[in-house]
Amino acid sequence: MDPYDQLIRCTGFQWDDGNLLKTWERHGVLANESEQVFFNRPLIVAADEKHSSVESRYYALGHTDTGRLLFVVFTIRGELVRVISSRDMNRRERRIYEES
Repeated sequence: MDPYDQLIRCTGFQWDDGNLLKTWERHGVLANESEQVFFNRPLIVAADEKHSSVESRYYALGHTDTGRLLFVVFTIRGELVRVISSRDMNRRERRIYEES
């Protein structure tokens, strides 16, 4: 199933405390910033096949309400988006995002 179709069915977010803390400590990204990416356009979503051995993982390129460009790794569990990691986009990711 297409990741966009799966996202449309989602009703909220689920956070693992370890991932929440790691994302803040390593990358300075708050949970609400990661979540904002899914509500703003443009939003680029693709499968993260390299890291999908146990469960399907995806990544999203998007921006927060303040315009911060983020790369968000997530999975979908039932009807919830479970964010695994979130960080600022690198140069290549920004170029891809800006060209969309």
